[in-house]
Amino acid sequence: IVVSEKMLKPTGRLVGIIKRNWRPYCGMLSKSDIKESRRHLFTPADKRIPRIRIETRQASTLEGRRIIVAIDGWPRNSRYPNGHFVRNLGDVGEKETETEVLLLEHDVPHQPFSQAVLSFLPKMPWSITEKDMKNREDLRHLCICSVDPPGCTDIDDALHCRELENGNLEVGVHIADVSHFIRPGNALDQESARRGTTVYLCEKRIDMVPELLSSNLCSLKCDVDRLAFSCIWEMNHNAEILKTKFTKSVINSKASLTYAEAQLRIDSANMNDDITTSLRGLNKLAKILKKRRIEKGALTLSSPEVRFHMDSETHDPIDLQTKELRETNSMVEEFMLLANISVAKKIHEEFSEHALLRKHPAPPPSNYEILVKAARSRNLEIKTDTAKSLAESLDRAESPTFPYLNTLLRILATRCMMQAVYFCSGMDNDFHHYGLASPIYTHFTSPIRRYADVIVHRLLAVAVGADCTYPELTDKHKLADICKNLNFRHKMAQYAQRASVAFHTQLFFKSKGIVSEEAYILFVRKNAIVVLIPKYGLEGTVFFEEKDKPNPRLIYDDEIPSLKIEDTVFHVFDKVKVKIMLDSSNLQHQKIRMSLVEPQIPGISIPTDTSNTDLNGPEKKKIKLGK
Repeated sequence: IVVSEKMLKPTGRLVGIIKRNWRPYCGMLSKSDIKESRRHLFTPADKRIPRIRIETRQASTLEGRRIIVAIDGWPRNSRYPNGHFVRNLGDVGEKETETEVLLLEHDVPHQPFSQAVLSFLPKMPWSITEKDMKNREDLRHLCICSVDPPGCTDIDDALHCRELENGNLEVGVHIADVSHFIRPGNALDQESARRGTTVYLCEKRIDMVPELLSSNLCSLKCDVDRLAFSCIWEMNHNAEILKTKFTKSVINSKASLTYAEAQLRIDSANMNDDITTSLRGLNKLAKILKKRRIEKGALTLSSPEVRFHMDSETHDPIDLQTKELRETNSMVEEFMLLANISVAKKIHEEFSEHALLRKHPAPPPSNYEILVKAARSRNLEIKTDTAKSLAESLDRAESPTFPYLNTLLRILATRCMMQAVYFCSGMDNDFHHYGLASPIYTHFTSPIRRYADVIVHRLLAVAVGADCTYPELTDKHKLADICKNLNFRHKMAQYAQRASVAFHTQLFFKSKGIVSEEAYILFVRKNAIVVLIPKYGLEGTVFFEEKDKPNPRLIYDDEIPSLKIEDTVFHVFDKVKVKIMLDSSNLQHQKIRMSLVEPQIPGISIPTDTSNTDLNGPEKKKIKLGK
């Protein structure tokens, strides 16, 4: 074998364990074959964890259940660690059980809030007092409204736009004043800091703060007085900021709209009320802001996001749709970005050593190899030396015969990116946010669902003299610890959300049977292709080498990249047809399996006529798809 430089990998040897990272594990019991035996093996859901030997008399009742086991020790001469049974979570495959498993496995704190935490909530009925009005502006007269997804109850932000007497425009972003209710260091604050973020699963929301705050007192609902933290700009008609003011305030939102409702108002020829006029002003400015941001080199990337339509009785997913984005989504986003940037500048001016900021590092050039090669295989050039050149070359990468190609390139570009992280300004010197092409950035606009924003609110409140400081707020080491936890919680929340989508996708295909759909190749591997199915926003791998089957002739070329199977060559972005089915052979790790239907390769492809057979037998009822 000729050994190339690429094949060499750094290797090492474990010499000692400083600290064990054991935690309770979810999984299933593998019951011993020996009758009456009390010793059994437990198989964790996390495949990286070895099986654990436990002793229990309840083996027969625990079979087919998800259980939690803790490790007690690992004797030097034993193949498996020893552990003990902790608790039974419920039947495998059941929605409540599987949701509990994914929350536990991703270390998402989700127990009900304790009495100690709840004791720091305001007593009901709550109203704004004279004391609350201290250092606060009364903005209840302004025509403020919120624009959110349908069914949103935790409304963090609201907006207004009006013309001033001097001909300029006044634009306000009003954010729920969560830090008024969550005081530093108490049990409510400690619990919110520990949770770090609200976690949105397919059918469940794990709140960072108790519901009384998240869906009521802090939610900027319409026609009620609410405390806010406002960022107000005076702008000219070219969206250039002339003055910026930050103030704690009292607002009374005049309308809670969905993105679709706001869009209808903007587009309607016969609506000219104050709310609609305000929205049109905001929309006009947002378009200018977006254009300017993109000219600076901000990236517009893509990820296939899906929504599930649930059956109202069984709560099972009955249809999947990819999310559509309207102009109004972009309108809200522009002003949120502008507020976050304005606040970041302000808190960094005031607290150069201990501002909580958010940065997005530029990816190393090697990250882009896959994207550049994939584009080159379609005779397109992607430049990656700066964010601006990447953004511009993505805009130019169009194919008149293949309109979806641009979306695929943007999805691929997203995969090349680094993770954005929170950091303390005194512990770092690179503040740049690559994706937004901004020299400084933070999170200010979602304090109901992100703890980072609560800290930023506290810093800003001190900066504008609206609240007093406390020792931990100006301790950069404490702030760095908070950032470390927040980055961990955000990452875990993302993984938990993906796991929830994956589980609901499995439920969907369980009821749907076997389906054939069009797909595009995202990556080619040595013995497989990774495909994306646009209809379901679903990604999966089609393997070409299987156990107990003769292996086909495979030739993999890393440079193009391509994979030749027998006489058929596959390139990135090629269109194929795949069969999708749920493989339930391993109860603990059910997964979606994909196999090739077209192009037809003898001995590899599957005939298309299986596409409508039902996996679960003829008696399965057909489920009507949601509209």
